[in-house]
Amino acid sequence: MFLTYNESKENDKKENDKKDKSILVSSLYMSFAVFLSRILGLVRELVMAMVFGASHVTDIFLVAYRIPNLLRDLLAEGAFSAAFVPVFAEVCSKEKERMASRELLWELFFLLTLITGAIGILIIIFAPELTNLFAPSFAKNPERFNLSVDLIRLMAPYLFCVSIAALFMGVLNTLKFFFVPSLSPAAFNVVLIAFTILLPSYLISSGINAAYALGSGVLIGGIFQSLIQLPLLIKNGFAPLWPKKFFTANARRVLIRLGPGMIGFAATQINILVTTILASAIVGAVSWLNYAFRLFQFPLGIFGVAIANSHLVHFSIAYRNGDLKQARSYLSYSYYLTNAVMIPSMFLIFFLSSEITHIIFERGRFTAYDTMMTSYALKLFALGLPFYGINKILVPTFYAIDRQRIPVMITVFSVLVNVSFCFLLVPKYGFTILALGTTLTVVLSSVGSVIFLFNILQLKLDFFFDFKLLKFLLASAVVGFLTHKLAIKFFHFNSTIIGEVISLSLILLTAMICYALFMVILGEGEFILNFVSKIRNKISNKLVR
Repeated sequence: MFLTYNESKENDKKENDKKDKSILVSSLYMSFAVFLSRILGLVRELVMAMVFGASHVTDIFLVAYRIPNLLRDLLAEGAFSAAFVPVFAEVCSKEKERMASRELLWELFFLLTLITGAIGILIIIFAPELTNLFAPSFAKNPERFNLSVDLIRLMAPYLFCVSIAALFMGVLNTLKFFFVPSLSPAAFNVVLIAFTILLPSYLISSGINAAYALGSGVLIGGIFQSLIQLPLLIKNGFAPLWPKKFFTANARRVLIRLGPGMIGFAATQINILVTTILASAIVGAVSWLNYAFRLFQFPLGIFGVAIANSHLVHFSIAYRNGDLKQARSYLSYSYYLTNAVMIPSMFLIFFLSSEITHIIFERGRFTAYDTMMTSYALKLFALGLPFYGINKILVPTFYAIDRQRIPVMITVFSVLVNVSFCFLLVPKYGFTILALGTTLTVVLSSVGSVIFLFNILQLKLDFFFDFKLLKFLLASAVVGFLTHKLAIKFFHFNSTIIGEVISLSLILLTAMICYALFMVILGEGEFILNFVSKIRNKISNKLVR
């Protein structure tokens, strides 16, 4: 299910190297920024645990935060970006003066303001009903119920902030600016960390519940997440303006593209709801799955999302310019790069799940038993990591070629299979089936997407027998197994936290070196050397400047 990366002819080698470099370099910029954001996100949770512990305050906050956070998947990070970037890239390519693209940006800004504003008002009005829906047990305690309602209302505008941040990110990515937009979530985390540390004591001394510190941090952090990108927009000729028209043809195209995404979003949320209901029947299962999924998403967020966002921009521009050959080259290289990263990550997470979970979470009330249960779920999530990486590239590609209904239909089908799978097997085999079901969903989605996309773009379906795929799998499996043996010998669960971190870091570094050496032995040395060379040259250029 992976595309073959074909080497170009000698006379096209320099041109293709330049294309590959553009995706690689932009992905590296985004990976670094997302890595920083993920680290700050982990620090944010550690600070919350330090200040509030596992208390009713954090329970209420997480329930209240879940509502705008669910909607952001639709209007911010998911369907909207996939619908907006191809249209904006097409307009940018036709307008040298960028006036039409500038008007499109601010037209969508005002339209998003209306949409998210209306949704925010509904959230504020129906906050009590939403609290009953997401946390019916809160109704037994008026204080907790009222506090949850207040926090939902306080954080309702966050949906607008994060949607605008996604809009600005799509514009800057299309303009080939990747670092600052990818860094914007880090600004959100910094603000929330600051509010969590500095505000609770002041609120308590004023007779106000400390939970409002978290809600205020989310709101102000969302504002910073948007504003941090605005100076770069203005600098590049996209300063705010009042559009001459609303609901222009291009804006309607974006909104029409967004429609199918809403169906896929609804199916995904039903999947999450069913998983939560089934998990809640098992004490601790919701937490184990949540912690495991957070760890699983770490490499996906750093590498998979970065490669996918970079690919969407480059592929969309090439496709809209009618250069199908170049678009295929971008698609092929994005797949190749994703596989090169995600397959070894899958094996490393699978074999080191206990060690990773132990270092990150096992302290305080999180026991060794919790580590064991979480690591079981993490292993099953890890099996789907390469498929998640594939989907991150494939789904936006369908939007770029105006075939957005296809991934929606595939998603709906995959969710139905997963719901049936979980309902049948969870009672007998326990909560780990929920993690396996999530992996099953993404496997079905990626396989279906590959088959459709290969047919549309007229690519050969020889991916099941790709020799390079076998090299990735062989090198990763061997390195993963060796890493597991190293962990057994050198990682001590009863050591100090510093000793454990150093041990795991050295094991992972050894794994990376061994993986590179195995790939060289298997005949992929050129790719490894080019990868290192491009990183070194980019760093050298920055130092010279």
